[in-house]
Amino acid sequence: MYNLFLKRIIDFFFALTALIVLSPILLAVILLLYFSNKGAGIFFTQERPGKNAKIFKIIKFKTMTDEHDKAGNLLPDKDRLTPIGKFIRSTSIDELPQLINVLKGDMSLIGPRPLLPQYLPLYSKEQARRHEVRPGITGWAQIHGRNAISWAEKFKLDVWYVDHCSFMIDIKIIFTTIKKVFIREGISQEGQATMEYFNGKN
Repeated sequence: MYNLFLKRIIDFFFALTALIVLSPILLAVILLLYFSNKGAGIFFTQERPGKNAKIFKIIKFKTMTDEHDKAGNLLPDKDRLTPIGKFIRSTSIDELPQLINVLKGDMSLIGPRPLLPQYLPLYSKEQARRHEVRPGITGWAQIHGRNAISWAEKFKLDVWYVDHCSFMIDIKIIFTTIKKVFIREGISQEGQATMEYFNGKN
């Protein structure tokens, strides 16, 4: 009953309440990013696969500029990440606009993180099972290493969640996520702004 009915109801009302309560913080972040992103915009949208690999547009706060080198190529992520953007990302504030995705039903509060569409053909049959549920703002893999663990470990944890999803597991994930946000753990892999791209092997 929880997975089929209650989880979606809890997602909707929690996301709506959170957006209302957090609106002063969201407005402050919008103002900060307006000045720090050097004209690159405030929001970042990108296509991601959701439940059953259906494509939707994820919404996040934009934490990087659009600066290019002399040849016209975008600078590496770590060079475009602003100090304010780094703080917003390290505290996971950049994820808050995804509450809108939760309201729309594209995402859940808890579930495997939605990744890039180009990864879809690279998954093994077992790894692709991560799309049997709605993707989440946070999830089982996020509280077990986030971006600091390997892709293989991340996908194994995602599939574990698909098979064991329950109200109590979700409560545990929420409270552990809050703890990890405060200690800022697992934000990125060494030498990366977030995590290296998945190539089907790593």
